[in-house]
Amino acid sequence: MSEIHKFIFEGLPVRGAVVRLTDAWVEILRRRASNTTHGAYPLPVQALLGEMTAAAVLMQSNIKFNGSLILQVFGDGPVKLAVVEVQSDFAVRATATVNGEVSADATLSQMVNVGNEGRCAITLDPQDRQPGQQPYQGVVPLFGDDKEKLEKFSDVLQHYMLQSEQLDTTLVLAADDKVAAGLLIQRLPMSGTGNLAGNTHSADEDQIGINEHYNRIAVLASSLKREELLTLDVETILHRLFWDESLLRFEPLQGEAGPHFSCTCNRDRVTRMIKGLGADEAHSILQELGQVEVGCDFCGTQYRFDTVDVAQIFRQPDELPPTSAAVQ
Repeated sequence: MSEIHKFIFEGLPVRGAVVRLTDAWVEILRRRASNTTHGAYPLPVQALLGEMTAAAVLMQSNIKFNGSLILQVFGDGPVKLAVVEVQSDFAVRATATVNGEVSADATLSQMVNVGNEGRCAITLDPQDRQPGQQPYQGVVPLFGDDKEKLEKFSDVLQHYMLQSEQLDTTLVLAADDKVAAGLLIQRLPMSGTGNLAGNTHSADEDQIGINEHYNRIAVLASSLKREELLTLDVETILHRLFWDESLLRFEPLQGEAGPHFSCTCNRDRVTRMIKGLGADEAHSILQELGQVEVGCDFCGTQYRFDTVDVAQIFRQPDELPPTSAAVQ
């Protein structure tokens, strides 16, 4: 069962969380593998998307936000785009667009950042967004301060948090075909409220990199190996890493309250998309293929619209709806 465990270090300005995605992650991969057009992800893409999914759930768990958190990477490699969306109730979905060959040992830069133009974007889209209100989005490159290519996705997000939030962050991420997992350790601001919505903590900047409590705990967290993160239960991980620290644990989020696969696509949304194409384009597709077929990249659901369906989409309000007999 997928789960989130949050905790703080008593008396210290440090918080943490561990996420293990099992059934939710397996369902994402199963749906992709059953897609007859694309098939299963290459293993390096699977690992990247799994790490992104674990990271997105960790970030959503750390903010009080009624809406969706969308994590994206995009660039000029064979992986044109990878997207994870996590709702405030931890409904999660993820997909990646792969155009071209991905070698079995491909690195992050080889997949997304060949020309060092790749980017990582984090978007917060409020569920109750007001008219004219735009989602908050932060974008960072996939390179470090000296333009060196970053090869670990965790390094990209750590750099993002330091640049955007002025908060020290340590991330350990891992994924295979059964588990996507992550450990997050973060220094809390000495003043103010930290979130992903653009707040700054100028009064706290002098603590960056020098808080001895955070640095000690970050070293412990960084010792966690990929195999341990994927195979050990949360209790064992926390005991091995922080047995000499005083942790205050919160109730785990699992089951209906925890991470679970869910997709927000539906026929009405696809209908609006087809209407956006315009009548000429839709009828051109009908003439060529006999139907308009749209597949959801996230869940694999196929939506099919025949001649009658398309005619109903584009009929004028004062027109009678077409029938199958009329079309024939």
